[in-house]
Amino acid sequence: MKILICGMNYVPELTGIGKYSGEMAEWFAQRGHEVRVVTAPPYYPEWKVHADYSSIFYRFEEINGVGIWRCPVYVPRQPTGLKRIVHLLSFALSSLPIILRYAFWRPDVVLAIEPPLFCAPAAWLTGRLSGAKCWLHVQDFEVDAAFALGLLSSAGMQKHLRSVEGWLMRRFDGVSSISEKMVQRLGQRGIPSQSAVLFRNWSDLEHMRCDPDGAATFRLKHQLGEDTKLALYAGNMGEKQGLRLLLEAAESLRHEDIYFVLCGEGSARKQLIARAENLDNVMFLDLQPISLFRAMLSAADVHLVVQRADAADLVMPSKLTNIMAVGGRSIVTSTVDSELGCLFTEHPYLGELSQPGSAEGFIACLKSVLEQPASKNRQAIRAYAEQHLAKEVILQGFENELVKLSELAGDED
Repeated sequence: MKILICGMNYVPELTGIGKYSGEMAEWFAQRGHEVRVVTAPPYYPEWKVHADYSSIFYRFEEINGVGIWRCPVYVPRQPTGLKRIVHLLSFALSSLPIILRYAFWRPDVVLAIEPPLFCAPAAWLTGRLSGAKCWLHVQDFEVDAAFALGLLSSAGMQKHLRSVEGWLMRRFDGVSSISEKMVQRLGQRGIPSQSAVLFRNWSDLEHMRCDPDGAATFRLKHQLGEDTKLALYAGNMGEKQGLRLLLEAAESLRHEDIYFVLCGEGSARKQLIARAENLDNVMFLDLQPISLFRAMLSAADVHLVVQRADAADLVMPSKLTNIMAVGGRSIVTSTVDSELGCLFTEHPYLGELSQPGSAEGFIACLKSVLEQPASKNRQAIRAYAEQHLAKEVILQGFENELVKLSELAGDED
């Protein structure tokens, strides 16, 4: 197939949507498909364009067999609600001529990644002009998340934007999302069940596994004794995570032999560092390359998967895939009826649930988990990852969906 992917985030971004879009595109290319990508220069989660790229010039490059157009984008240093909208619009406008030009390439499938939804109209139009089938993959419900997190507040605007979002989604031949609850939310947007597909995020289980030697090296490097309990948060440091909860726990437990490591970038990082200035049991680390990242995950006694209650089921924390791949146990701040709540209730060996926003409950849960050996349930957690999160299995399933869609287009011709 000829596959055109339109989305704002792509490798070499190390986390989030860019990581998954990059791995997917390169996997398709390795399978013999022709793949083209229209995206922005890498900027996430630092909210700063990488040094080797420009925010104002177009650029074409090829990475691992994938042809990539980088389009100009406005990247605010402090991404407030209005600035985020301008940020998304800037890419939608700059990418429009490049996306439309690919109609002459005659793709078989045009795959749009949300967010940003602003790019969906151009992707759909390109598909219709070229005779391609159009697919929308929803990583985040950005409209609902923007209002839930207070980035936007007008009730009238929310109703209007949801209506527009649903109308756009229904124009696509197929729509997918990354969790069962998010697929159900597609139904609330009017997507027929036969057109709504579960397409989970994955982990590369061949490379992401428990690394005891790396874990020992990580602890030695950061002067963490064998008996010191390591509580790790590794991921985006943004508003939807509610990471102040971790600092409240660290302050309460500062006289315990528990050390908190927060690894990542994001719009809230500076404020978190300032707030933790007087806490000697908290360490902030930059994003880690894959070998060190695996060692860091393996060194943790418990992984902290924190999100605000109002963001539940609007986004799905992708960090869980790699945590499970190394057999790590987690504390997840989520309600029982959310996607994560259902998952951890059905498979309690994966970790513990804690009520979102409750520092007292979170601290009690953390103490309870750390009383148990870190190796407890490691094999069972890894087995769950092998059964449900294997990269090859998930991408082959999605490839089959696109092939069926492409063959349907051929039959119509």
